[in-house]
This record gives sequence, C-alpha cells and structure tokens, in this order.
Amino acid sequence: MSPEQFTNVTATCKANICFDGKVTSHTITLADGSRKALGLIYPGTYKFDTDVAEVMELVAGTCKIRIADQDSWQKFISGVFSEVPANSSFDIAVETEIVEYVCSYK
Repeated sequence: MSPEQFTNVTATCKANICFDGKVTSHTITLADGSRKALGLIYPGTYKFDTDVAEVMELVAGTCKIRIADQDSWQKFISGVFSEVPANSSFDIAVETEIVEYVCSYK
C-alpha cells in the first residue's frame, strides 16, 4: 500500500519541472537523511535516466513502464511499485489520467 503521508521531513520548495511542465516533483528529506520525490506525471511518454537505484510507487493513476534494454512494457496501477537499477533508464507512458507517485532513491 502506498504511503499517505510522511512525518518529520524537510521539504524543498523549488519544484523539479521537466518535459515542459508535464512532469513535476518536490524533493523531501526524511529524518534519517534519505530522499524521496513526490510528483505528478501528465499524459505523455517520457524517458528518464537514473544515477542511483529508484523505487517508484504509484499513489494514484495508471501507467506503463519499460526499463532500459527490455522489449515489453509493464502496466502499473495505484498501490504498485517499480524498481529501476542505478545507471540505467526507463520510459514511462501515461495515457489518460494524471499519475501521482513517490520515488525513493537508494
């Protein structure tokens, strides 16, 4: 089940905005120093590169994700997560509704 809230965090006010505003997020830092991004993805197809491993949890919406070097897309719904390795990339396709997500960095 996706988290509903985080407590004892520091929030970065400046948004991370990419793809002409179709993908936006805010970074939070938890008390233990770990970072997460809370964001929205509007309909479209986008490619992201990863420096560190990421875990993306869908809070709302549906999408398809294709990890680098994979031929097929996997469908994800609210409450499900996807793991992406470090030094890799992934494509994400959102067809109709806005996707809300939490991304954890490893």
